[in-house]
Amino acid sequence: MGSLFGQSKKTIPQVEQLLDKMTLEEKIGQLNLLTPGGGIATGAVVSKNVESKIKAGQVGGLFGVAGPEKVRLAQEIAVNHTRLKIPLLIGSDVIHGYKTTYPIPLGLSSSWDMDLIEEAARMAATEATADGIMWNFSPMVDVTRDPRWGRIAEGAGEDPYLGAAIAQSMVKGYQGQDLSAPNTMLACVKHMALYGASEAGRDYHSVDMSKIKMFNQYLPPYKAAVDAGVASVMTSFNDIDGVPASGNKWLLTTLLRRQWGFDGFVVSDYTSVNEMVDHGLGNLQDVSKLALKAGLDMDMVGEGFLTTLQKSVEEGKITEAEITQACQRVLEAKYKAGLFDDPYRYLDSKRPEKEILTAENRALARKLATRSFVLLKNHYEILPLQKEAKIALIGPLADSRNNMLGTWAPTGNPDLAVTILEGFKNVAPYASIQYAKGANISDNADFAKKVNVFGPRIQVDERSPESMLKEALDIANNADVVVAVLGEATEMSGEAASRTDISIPKSQKKLINALVATGKPVAIILMSGRPLTISEELEMPVALLQVWHPGIEAGNAIADVVFGDYNPSGKLTATWPRNVGQIPIYHSSKITGRPAPEKFEKFTSNYLDVPNTPLFPFGFGLSYTAFEYSDLKLSKKEIAQGESIEVSVTIKNTGNFHGEEVVQLYLKDLVRSITPPNRQLKGFKKVFLKKGEQKTVTLTLVPNDLKFYNSTSEFVAEPGEFEVYLGTDSNCTLKKCFTLK
Repeated sequence: MGSLFGQSKKTIPQVEQLLDKMTLEEKIGQLNLLTPGGGIATGAVVSKNVESKIKAGQVGGLFGVAGPEKVRLAQEIAVNHTRLKIPLLIGSDVIHGYKTTYPIPLGLSSSWDMDLIEEAARMAATEATADGIMWNFSPMVDVTRDPRWGRIAEGAGEDPYLGAAIAQSMVKGYQGQDLSAPNTMLACVKHMALYGASEAGRDYHSVDMSKIKMFNQYLPPYKAAVDAGVASVMTSFNDIDGVPASGNKWLLTTLLRRQWGFDGFVVSDYTSVNEMVDHGLGNLQDVSKLALKAGLDMDMVGEGFLTTLQKSVEEGKITEAEITQACQRVLEAKYKAGLFDDPYRYLDSKRPEKEILTAENRALARKLATRSFVLLKNHYEILPLQKEAKIALIGPLADSRNNMLGTWAPTGNPDLAVTILEGFKNVAPYASIQYAKGANISDNADFAKKVNVFGPRIQVDERSPESMLKEALDIANNADVVVAVLGEATEMSGEAASRTDISIPKSQKKLINALVATGKPVAIILMSGRPLTISEELEMPVALLQVWHPGIEAGNAIADVVFGDYNPSGKLTATWPRNVGQIPIYHSSKITGRPAPEKFEKFTSNYLDVPNTPLFPFGFGLSYTAFEYSDLKLSKKEIAQGESIEVSVTIKNTGNFHGEEVVQLYLKDLVRSITPPNRQLKGFKKVFLKKGEQKTVTLTLVPNDLKFYNSTSEFVAEPGEFEVYLGTDSNCTLKKCFTLK
């Protein structure tokens, strides 16, 4: 845990000696991060004349370069053709797997399995480093409560406690115990800070938030990553207290370094320094100076540091010592990665074949996917299906290879993904399976064009919607059961993919209505990168299985769950609204002075048209079996400051399937100096129970679980009464009370 006033920092002699030899121009060069293109560019700029700039000592790192041979070429230029032979950092966005892609982070978080998440990050690091990459722009830990924001797909949802646990697991998985080991990589926590609270759910938009909300609800996952030893931090595009993150000294120096004790380096997001000009903070020289003085160490793609910092030194606007400090942090990261000992340590040409896309890695991706799925409804226990059934597999996503990997999978190859049709045939070879597309993902050609920026995600069929629907209904009428695969194309969520309408597109709604009207049992496989508004679909007599975008083993994993080889255990990590008018909606909101009763009353906090309650609460997820909770106990009724308290409950599997359950603990502080949230997640444990089996599960509330940041930003636990709730989701009702003296 970083101390309030920072940590004393040990210098690295090799770095100190190198800094003594460097010219001002060479120091500035180390602060410049470029991309030669070839990957997913998240801005309008792709770096030019990269090779000549490396030779001139004007580049500290690259991203968008992969493969031992290509990385070696770049590294040889830096090592053999510059005066001081300083190696390059090679970065990449390895968001949910490298070549072996696994579920999008929102899906992965739904597993609530920290060991499995750490294992996933470790596998991604092994593959990426085998391809010469030693720096990862992950984890993304932005808390978000607005599913209109497309980048909700990249994070862990709405809760700071769960988000903090996942952040730590991912940092540990990427970085391991030794950053210089050739199969570990520098992690980069992003986006510092508050990016998930963009106004109106619109990407890159402004953020305005009180310090109390910031510290209690949005900052904990970033701090958890810092406490786990994350090597780098990436700034966000938004402003904080009116100052953009990339130039915000309170954020990057006062909070991150002095209060939290962070001693790594800070990199901007893609051209975010340059974008401060459009924020209205001055010209490129002005904003580059502001960013450096704020505590930013590396400028991604924009080259404002490269082209203006020397002039700012000459004009006395910044000092060479400030540039030296930033350069030192970048060089220390290279030292920790082992690059000064061996610039080519990550460039073993034999590793890719042995360590990338292995059978073991694909098996893990399949396991991760099955653990991420959330059973939302199971009308008449339609699921699991019999493996000998006559099945009509229908929908625009049922055989769509391009939509399996999910958003932000720039290193994955969609051609290697398993479609759902293929997965069904693999897992249930004796089933009779007929397939029809049934509908387009969307019939709107203009919308499809926006979605298809990185390739064909929405393909508008040459056939008419009427002919596709007729084909689907003919198949459905001759089947025992209908499986409809619906939802979002890959790039309907993700960066720059905000939506004001987060319902299932009209083309697919028409399809599902017609399929249900056949009277056949219908199971909906719902694929998306965000919570959707599906009130109409929920009222239908259907089963609903939310599968997110599952990754390279999508089809096999979905079939594993649909046919009962694995009992779904995922739980939602973001509340699902009834409609967009409820947004933002989340489980830890505050109770007002006029709380709404169960029945409508005027002059209370409610809506005229829908209840306050969500469609699905945070933590929700069904199983093919049933779990019964009883006998909630506390180890003490009263505790002193600094003491822990144990909470135990008996859980029994009362159904007919073996299964896993996520036991969730919520805490309510009844009286305190600032208005408390309704409930806060403060513990969870995933347990496996055979049918008929009973276990006692114990969770521990530690002193920090009772603390919060008060109106003067002190982290305190105030004496008083607390309620403990324990059960299957955030609406659990088993309750006990204790007092903090």
